[in-house]
Formats: sequence, structure tokens, C-alpha cells
Amino acid sequence: MLSFLAILILGFFLGMRHATDPDHVVAVTTIVTKQPGVAKAGLIGVLWGLGHTFTIFVVGTTIILFQVTIPARVGLSMEFTVAAMLILLGVLNLTGALRWLQEKFTPTSRVFIAAGIPIDAEPFGTQSCDAASQAQTEVAKPKFRVPRLLRDLGFYNVLRPLVIGLVHGLAGSAAVALLVMTTIRDPWWAVAYLLVFGSGTIAGMMLITGLIAAPLAFTAGRFSGWNRGMAVASGLLSLGFGLFLSYQIGVVDGLFSIHPRWIPR
Repeated sequence: MLSFLAILILGFFLGMRHATDPDHVVAVTTIVTKQPGVAKAGLIGVLWGLGHTFTIFVVGTTIILFQVTIPARVGLSMEFTVAAMLILLGVLNLTGALRWLQEKFTPTSRVFIAAGIPIDAEPFGTQSCDAASQAQTEVAKPKFRVPRLLRDLGFYNVLRPLVIGLVHGLAGSAAVALLVMTTIRDPWWAVAYLLVFGSGTIAGMMLITGLIAAPLAFTAGRFSGWNRGMAVASGLLSLGFGLFLSYQIGVVDGLFSIHPRWIPR
């Protein structure tokens, strides 16, 4: 029993480490730079983790309980979706499409527009926040009582990290399931391990997004130009890393060749 508890604790911390994978961090950075506030950023990390955990759990449980074997081309295709998503996020960020979507579907953004406050210059602890609060009272009265952060994020900003997390879960689900199968022989305990692993990933991503958002929140009203530069840099990083992964998966690993080579990782 003690050894199994040790495995579960290890699984939680491995989940936290899994959250720090470069493709995960690049993707959430692209989102967080458009969403000021440490609390909101942390919630975005939780939503990403929930989407990621859902896919890991569904795909991993299927592999563990039904002994499903994933062909190499299918496995590489699942990983390629992450590369394609990073490219899309980078392009949308650099072209301003993410900003347009943010302003169109985020209640808080509409509040700042109504108050005459630039979106890129949302300071914290200044008079602009008071104006925004007053505008929120006048413009964005919610029809239903929901948690404040979720209401301020809006449907679009809630759905986006969930979907991105779901896609990332596809890329890592097979590797996690195979690792669990070789470590825990009982399939139901292995499934339970997936949930522990997922909870660690959620906690890790919440911490990461909070750390990324902290300097952005601090400099929002003081160095708005620096914030805009960070947003552009995150878009370039997402685009470049997505192109690198595409080449690695499509050419080096052979997704686009006759004989693909896939090692779950």
C-alpha cells in the first residue's frame, strides 16, 4: 500500500512536470499575454489542464482497459495536431485575429471599450480600473449569477484553453498510458493513476500561467509597449516552434513518408 501511495505521489509530481513541456508552455503563453490578471491567467491554466486531463483519461483508459494498439501513423498524426495548433495560434496572434476575437467575445474587453480604456493598457490599482469598474456596472450586467472570473473571461476565453488542452492531451495520452501499463499491473489502479497525473498537470499549469501573467499584470499600466512586444514575441515563438515540430514529426519521424517511425513520448 505504501509503495502504491508513493507511485500516486510520484504521478502527481510527474503531472506537474508534464505541464512544463515546451509545447504546453508556448501555447498557454500565447493565450495569457492577451488576458491580463494573475487570477484569470491561473484559471486559464486550470481550464487547459481540465481539457488535457479529459483527453488523457479517455484515450489512456481505452488503451489500458482494452489493450488498444495505436498505429505509428495515427500516433504521429495526433502529435502533428499540436504542431498545427501552435502554428495557427501564432498566425492568429501576429495578424491581430486573437485580439479581435478577444474584444468581440470577452465581456471585460467590451467594458473597457465602453469606458474608453485601451485593451493593451489595463492598469491595476489605478484610476482606469475605477472607470472600468463603473463601466462594468453600467454595461456588463450579467443575466445569471456565475463565478466572477468565469463571467469576466466569457465563453470564448473559457472554451479556448479547454480545446487547446484537449488537443495537447491527444499528443501525450499514448505515452502516459504505456508508461502506466508497465508500472501498475492492475488496470483500475492504472486508470486511477491517470486522474492523479491529470490533477498534477492542472496544478502545474495553474502555477505556470500565474507566473507568466504576474510580470504582465505588473507592467500593464506602466510599460504597455513592452506588453505588446511580449504578445508579438509569444506569437513568433508559437509559430516558430509549431513549424519546428511540423518538420520533426512530418519529415524526421516520417509522418509524410511510407514508413513512419513513432516512439510515444
